[in-house]
Order: sequence, then structure tokens, then C-alpha cells
Amino acid sequence: MPPVSQREILIKTFKSNKTSVVGVIMALVIVSLGLIAPWISPFNPVEQNMEVQHAAPNWTHPFGTDSYGRDQLSRILWGSRVSLVVGMFSVLFAMFAGIPLGMFGGYKGGRIDQLVLRFIDIFMSFPIVILGLLVLAIMGPGLIKIIIAIAVALTPRIARLARGSTLSLKEKEFIEAARAVGQNDVKIMFIHILPNILGDLLVMGTLWVATAIIVEASLSFIGLGVRPPTPSWGAMIRDGLDQLTNAPWLSIFPGLAIFVSVFSFNLIADGLRDISDPKLRG
Repeated sequence: MPPVSQREILIKTFKSNKTSVVGVIMALVIVSLGLIAPWISPFNPVEQNMEVQHAAPNWTHPFGTDSYGRDQLSRILWGSRVSLVVGMFSVLFAMFAGIPLGMFGGYKGGRIDQLVLRFIDIFMSFPIVILGLLVLAIMGPGLIKIIIAIAVALTPRIARLARGSTLSLKEKEFIEAARAVGQNDVKIMFIHILPNILGDLLVMGTLWVATAIIVEASLSFIGLGVRPPTPSWGAMIRDGLDQLTNAPWLSIFPGLAIFVSVFSFNLIADGLRDISDPKLRG
């Protein structure tokens, strides 16, 4: 019997978690719909038609229309692009900043670690939404700015995880061996420590993508997201609040879009946790 590669073991472990496979399928569908939104949207998402204002879901407008007669299905499809871009890029930028910061503090220890820890404590004293709100209050609304705001809010959380994982590894025998052969600190951190903590970081990173989608929707809900008339799920929910009893579809469908997106990334994170845990992998 031929030996089983590590890659095959990881794939088999992930596939054994059926809910995670469902999460991947859901996420791929959402991402695909966002990518091809310009070609599959039945209407222009910003085109107004007051003749069909507040139209209930029908064959022409499956998700109904809003207060300006804009097709809700088209706006939800285009809004997925905003939520996914913000969710993925804000976490990506936060990981690029937070992982080196946390590893550096945890590995060096002493005053450097205390300085990094104080930075983490100060920024983590603010909830993610509040910290993002403070950043946007200074910078103003906009897609790039909301990505930066959420990345700033997530960076100390990623740094704390990287620091804690580094502290548990830096005294291990293989790290001592790397020091003994004369490898410098940067090489030890990024060649020996980072691969061993990357699994936990990827699991939490996937969960933070879901968190970033919720934060973006929350900030858009209060008017600090992308500028109108660009569709955004949070702004669509806000626009439908005044008509919640007469036209509930205005808030229900974008709310369901947020729920499905967040749920899919949480399912994926569950499968990644199985891969990163040697006991579950075995």
C-alpha cells in the first residue's frame, strides 16, 4: 500500500467534516455570484423606477423593489462584492500587520513584549465596531477607508493570538536547535515558528472574515460604509427599516445575505480547525 501524503490526510480530514464542505460550497457560490454580478444582475442596481416603488417580490423582481424602484436582487448581488472585498482584504491587511508584531513581541520578550502587550491591551479595550467607528469618523466613509478601519480594529486581536502561540513555541527543542546552529531571530520566527502557528491563525482568520462582514454591515447601517448609491447590505437594511411593516423584504433579504455569508465562513473555520488539530486529524 503506497504511503499517504500529508496533503491527502488534510483533504480527507476536511472532507470528513460534512458541514465544512457545505460551507465551502456556500462560500464559493457567494463569491461566484459577486464576481459575475455585472452579467447576471437583471437590472442596473442604481437605476431608479418610481413606477414600481415598493413592489412586492414577483417574477420580474424576485426580491421586490425599494423606495426608489430599484431591483433588490440586483442590489444584493452587487452588495456582495462590497462585503466580500471588505471582509477578506481587511483581515488580510490585519494579518500582515498583526502576525509579525505579535511574533516579534512574544519571541523577544522583556520590554519589547511589554510594549507590544500594552499596545494590544489599549486597542482591544475598544470593541471592533467602536474602534472602526472612531477611525472612520476621522477618515470619512469609503470602501478603502472602511477596509483600513476594520484592519486597524482586527490587528491587535491577531497580534495577541500570534504572541501567545509564539510564547508557547519559543522554548521548544527545535527552536533551541535553530539558535544553536546560528540562525538569526528573523529566520527563526518566519521559518520555524510561523509555519507552526499558521494553522490557528488561518482558523481565526476565517472567523474574522465573518466578523468583518458583520462590522462592515454595521458601519454601513449607520451611514459610514460605502458612499450611496453603491449597494451595501447594511445600508439596504437601514433603508428598509421605515417600511418594515409594509415592505419587510427591503430588510429581510439583505439580512439573509449577511446571515448566509457569515454562516458559510464559520462552517469553513470549523473544518480548518479539524485540519490544524493533530488529534482530530489523526
